Amino acid sequence: MSDTYTNEELDAARVAHHLSPSKMGLLAPSPIVTRRTRTDSTSALALRNPQVTGNVKYFCKSKGHGFITPDNGDADIFVHISDIEGEYVPLPGDRVRYRLCPVPPKLEKNQATHVEIINLTPQVHLRWDSPETN
Repeated sequence: MSDTYTNEELDAARVAHHLSPSKMGLLAPSPIVTRRTRTDSTSALALRNPQVTGNVKYFCKSKGHGFITPDNGDADIFVHISDIEGEYVPLPGDRVRYRLCPVPPKLEKNQATHVEIINLTPQVHLRWDSPETN
């Protein structure tokens, strides 16, 4: 067997070594809570919270998340794509109604759930099944 390697083989070996499980250790679970990963008890907490309103500050369909600016002046609230109801992709400026859901494990922060667009901005809104445009 030859001890001579091509540059491509050496690069591939470096990448494989860098990404090997022994180098990465155990991976922590994602801190993003989605409708699918939310526990029943956390969902129940969200449903007990009143509906509040705000405006979409930012939303990216390809990244799957965005932020809502609450009407009460609190800090922006994270929203995951799985928590948006309705047929349109939200755009900045859309008025929304949502419930606050505590984020585990400490339940110190909140994210928006049961998000409904209640007033669309005049811009053209895409449906969820529409292809992304650049």
